[in-house]
Amino acid sequence: RSHLLLMIRIVRVNIETHQQLQGKILMCDLAGSERLKRSMVEGDMQKEAIEINKSLTALGDVIEALSSGKSHVPYKNHKL
Repeated sequence: RSHLLLMIRIVRVNIETHQQLQGKILMCDLAGSERLKRSMVEGDMQKEAIEINKSLTALGDVIEALSSGKSHVPYKNHKL
């Protein structure tokens, strides 16, 4: 399972004034949070579910740091 981050940048230029208007949108598709009690998985599947949850938490920490303008972004907290 994997996550997907997609950033789309749009730049509009007025031909007459050469004035630019810029915008961007960030879309995030997460692999899915796994609830161990509900999924009732065991063994390797349980380990995978635990790792998915850890990676989602790490991804959330990165997004939070980027969106709030923090000076440190914890990119290396997980092998995402």
